[in-house]
Order: sequence, then structure tokens, then C-alpha cells
Amino acid sequence: MAPEQSPTARHRRLARQLREARKRSGMTMEAAAAALGWSRPKLVRFETAKTRPKATDVEAMLDLYGGGEAIKLALVQLAKDIRKRGWWSAFDDVLTGSFAELEDDAVKIRTWQVQFIPGLLQISDYASALIRVNRPEDSEEARLRRIQARMARRTVLERKEQFSLAVVLDEAVLRRPVGGPEVMSRQLEALLNESNKPNVSLRVLPCASGEHAGMDGPFVILSFEGALEPDVIYLEGMGGEIYLEDVEQINRCTLRFDRISDQALSEEDSTRLIADIAKEYQQSHAPPH
Repeated sequence: MAPEQSPTARHRRLARQLREARKRSGMTMEAAAAALGWSRPKLVRFETAKTRPKATDVEAMLDLYGGGEAIKLALVQLAKDIRKRGWWSAFDDVLTGSFAELEDDAVKIRTWQVQFIPGLLQISDYASALIRVNRPEDSEEARLRRIQARMARRTVLERKEQFSLAVVLDEAVLRRPVGGPEVMSRQLEALLNESNKPNVSLRVLPCASGEHAGMDGPFVILSFEGALEPDVIYLEGMGGEIYLEDVEQINRCTLRFDRISDQALSEEDSTRLIADIAKEYQQSHAPPH
């Protein structure tokens, strides 16, 4: 089978799980490849997401490694779902798909943001202002497509019963008038509406807090259903997208999110602060009497 140049998020997760299953069995890569009747490079390609294994390949590996029928069934299903097309496939001209795929599969997302409101909570005009400044080279058609894709992401809040979103925002995010006062006024009103949903937690870290645990920058923790699906940390910056999957890194980020949350205002006080700032924006663009 030809190697895949850009493995999907599901493909990377499958490769990691197969690699960890082999290690738990105590088998070296050479011993496992020999027992399976494969070359070592073939197994390497499966474990590094260079080549997509067939469901029968995954079955053979798990039969060899052991670990229980439930694990085998879960990974075989993951292999079958690697090429499953989601909503993001309709926007492959403006999306890479990896983060959208992870976000769509997640049952819990925790995010700390210091520059802007997370995409799942953005209104279209706010998103448009960010896209214009971050991608000035885009055509108007491309910008419209990116806005449509971002609005499509928001449906995860409505259609997944077990999904939960916990957001901590630096107060500076609320004070930065992205798109101007009128847009920010509507964006903060939308934030207040979203915070009323039972599966959304929204908290603000006030500037008056001084130094805090999140000064290294923003991050997103994505959690999935089942013990076979470890958390993934997502970082985004000038250098592109970074995914952290090491257990130690995940634990460190989780602890950091908890510390940031402890320093933040309560949900009730956060709501009051957002409402107060929204009123300031409303008054700043209100027509004179």
C-alpha cells in the first residue's frame, strides 16, 4: 500500500495505540515483525503512521500482542474509520482537517486562551476580523469559506450529548475590540448566551491576578471517550500546529489548566465581568442623544 503523506488524526492515534500495544506485550519490533511474517520496515510504517493498515492487519497485530477482545475491537474499528469523512471534508480547500477531526471526536475540551475567543464560541463577524488580519493574502472567497468552516465547527456544541467545553479566558481577550466595539458587544453577548448551556463552563482570569500559571501561552486539551484514547494537547502558533501526546506533557498541561482555573474568577463572577464589559462596548458605539 502506498504511504500517506499527511496522516489523519485518527491514523496517528491508531499508530500510537498499535505501538503501545506491542510495547505492553514486551515484544521488540524485530520479534513482532517476524511473528507476523512481515518485514521490519512494514511494521515501522504502521507504527509511525506512514502507511495505513488494513483492519485485518490490525487484527493480526492484536491477536499477537494480546490485551483483550475489547481493545482489539476498538482498534479495528478505528482502522475502519481512518478515512471516514466528516463535516470538515467539505472545507478541505481551507482546512487541513487534523484539528477539526480531533475536535469533532472529543467528548471534552479544556482551553486556555490569551489572545482571542476560541473558535467554538466565535460569531461570524468576530471570526471574519481575525481571518482578515491573520490571512491578508486570502481572496474574499477564501475568507468566506474559512468563516463558513468556523461556523460549521460550532455545531459540535449542539449535536454531541456528552460533549463538554471548559474555557478560561485572559481578561485581555475581552478588552481587545476585535472587529470594533459593535462586533465585540455582540460577541460578548453571544458568550453570555453560550455560558448558560449546561455543557459549557466559561471563566475569566482577571488582569489584577498578576503573575499566573498560564503565562507560557495558550493551549487546548482534547479528551476522548474510553481508556484507549489518551488526551491530546494542541498548540498553535507562527510555526504551525503542534500536537503533544506524551503522558508527562499531558499531565503537566492538565495540572497547569487546573492551576489557571483556580486563579480565575468563578463562573458567576466571570459572567458578571463579561456583562459589564459588554455594556462598556455598547455605550461606546451608542449614537449620541
